[in-house]
Amino acid sequence: MTEWSQHMLKRTVRRSCQLSAKSEAKDLQTSCGLQISTTTMCRELHGMGFHGRAAVFKPYITKCNAKCRMQWCKACQH
Repeated sequence: MTEWSQHMLKRTVRRSCQLSAKSEAKDLQTSCGLQISTTTMCRELHGMGFHGRAAVFKPYITKCNAKCRMQWCKACQH
């Protein structure tokens, strides 16, 4: 990849950070006319310091659970 194509790749990833590699490749193909495979794109993004991460699921605290937690905290305070 040339420096210009790396610059365009970095720019598109920063603009839309939640897209997959396939959709990013299609976006680069349509906007810049670059023919790039998804594996090449992933390799270049890893080299630039971009790594895909999945968000950790955190369950919501229900009112009942919050009440029970508060009771437990008050009971174990001392």
